Amino acid sequence: MISDEKILITGGAGFIGSNMANLLSGSNSVTVLDDFSGGTLKNLVERSDKNDLKIMRGDIRNRDFFQKLDDDYDLVVHLAANSDVRAGSEDTETDMQINVIGTHNVLEFMRKKDIKQILFSSSSTVYGEADIIPTPENYGPELPISLYGASKLANEGYLWSYYHYYGIRPLIFRFANVVGRNSTHGVIHDFVLKLQKNHQELEILGDGSQEKSYIHVDDCINAMLHVYENSEKGDIINLGNDQRTSVTTIAKMLCQEMGLKDVKFKYTGGVEGRGWKGDVKVAQLSTEKIRKYGYVNRLNSDESVRLAVKEIYGQMVH
Repeated sequence: MISDEKILITGGAGFIGSNMANLLSGSNSVTVLDDFSGGTLKNLVERSDKNDLKIMRGDIRNRDFFQKLDDDYDLVVHLAANSDVRAGSEDTETDMQINVIGTHNVLEFMRKKDIKQILFSSSSTVYGEADIIPTPENYGPELPISLYGASKLANEGYLWSYYHYYGIRPLIFRFANVVGRNSTHGVIHDFVLKLQKNHQELEILGDGSQEKSYIHVDDCINAMLHVYENSEKGDIINLGNDQRTSVTTIAKMLCQEMGLKDVKFKYTGGVEGRGWKGDVKVAQLSTEKIRKYGYVNRLNSDESVRLAVKEIYGQMVH
């Protein structure tokens, strides 16, 4: 595990960021940067009273804000982003402003302060609807079908260019569906809200057959840190599982966790059975490269979802 480093985590009060900050701050000096549009201080309760965790409110779209930050970080973990894939179809500026311009501001800060290491959260959405499943990192051409996926692919281009121009080494992680505690949106979160309003019926977007690979947030952040400690060059790495879990399976797991029986599932159908336009219906990433790094997930896809159901439902109730 990383120790005695000075680390900046953008989006550090959000879902993945808070889990990363809580893990690292015990043995490192961690600065969390967040605008708190989605993240919350409650996510950092484990470490917020410790001297090794500094919290700063700021927006990565504001380049001037970066002047307030220190200049001697060993590592930047860049997780701040619009993480709601559907939101981009309603406001076409969202992914451009937060994901692309925000990332460019982070890279400019690093260039000017001569910070050479960055871990970046990309996404399986950069692949679009891949013809090869499980999809390897060298699959191409990448043809995203959402503005979110397009923004993440643009980010990767900037990161790789800054690596070759300025020596800022990127470790780019293409996430499958990450689930677990502190999550504020996504299929599990949406289902809980719907079932709290109506115990008898659950609306499911699409036809329920959508299948994706899910990874628990603990495996996600531990894999990222494992690669950081065991690599010397820039790289692109898939983080996912070797199995897929269907939307209907998730609905059944949640009903069981909530103690609900005979819930009627109402499918919206959608376009070709998708949840929404831009939704990739079947997605599974190849995990061959991360295994070559020596990391094996603790939980498979179904196990990740089952634990996340317990965690997310528990947090929403309490």
